[in-house]
Amino acid sequence: MNPAQRAAPAFDRSSEDIGNIVEFGHLNLRVPDQQLAIVFYVTGLGLTRDPYLMTGVDNAWINVGTSQFHLPTGPAQVLRGVCGLVMQDLDALVSRLDGIAPGLKGTRFSFERVGQDVVEVSSPWGHRLRVHAPDEARYGRMLLGMPYVEIDAAPGTAQRIARFYAELLGARPESGEDAAGAFVRVPAGLAESLVFRETRRELPRYDGHHVQITVADFSGVHRRLLERGLITEESNQSQYRFEDIVDLDSGEVLAKLEHEVRSMRHPMYGRPLVNRNPAITNDHFAAGHEAAVRCMPPR
Repeated sequence: MNPAQRAAPAFDRSSEDIGNIVEFGHLNLRVPDQQLAIVFYVTGLGLTRDPYLMTGVDNAWINVGTSQFHLPTGPAQVLRGVCGLVMQDLDALVSRLDGIAPGLKGTRFSFERVGQDVVEVSSPWGHRLRVHAPDEARYGRMLLGMPYVEIDAAPGTAQRIARFYAELLGARPESGEDAAGAFVRVPAGLAESLVFRETRRELPRYDGHHVQITVADFSGVHRRLLERGLITEESNQSQYRFEDIVDLDSGEVLAKLEHEVRSMRHPMYGRPLVNRNPAITNDHFAAGHEAAVRCMPPR
């Protein structure tokens, strides 16, 4: 061993591991009114409608950093939980939300500033969002994105849900407990997670909303799910779906959440998404500043 090798710092290599789920792609929620959806997600939240795909009047894909909302037309779907977002300027967000409020009277739209770093928001159909200021300790170097989708779960299920994701999907779940109760965080990409949080509140009936993830060991996850009869759709060569999250010993259904599972060979894996800077308008325009910055600058 040469002197340079002996002097090398001791790196924590495990901190770079992300597990088998390498990407969180989108959260899919049906909306009954595309115009109201654009008012809320684009004008109010300041997000960006994908300019390349689903540009008609019956669906909209809304970019949030490297993730998306998919909003097909249909009876409203509401996540059983809350979707977390990160945005740089919460003061500007509150101003935009205040501006759309008159046009959303009579809906379930609402918002509230909670301290300096969080804005709680409800969509016109009651879908809950929690918008955070950037926080490197909690959300990495993200300035714009969807760091978590938090799903309400029944008491006593968190540890068993963690085992399901670890053994069937090859994920690296992290269990914990805080003032709100027990939870499990399932990393899904570089900075995103699925979080299952135990609650004693009555859970509404699952309405079919879904999430999309990408896995590296595509065939291994498929084989393990298929062995347990959990595959619900063989979509195509690069995609399949499952819905039930089960106890691996008893087969009891612990939670329902449809997963659209893609391979890293799926043609849309890692597709660059357009994100606009909502501060740029025709009245306040600065050339070269039209695009949003998704990540913190180099240290």
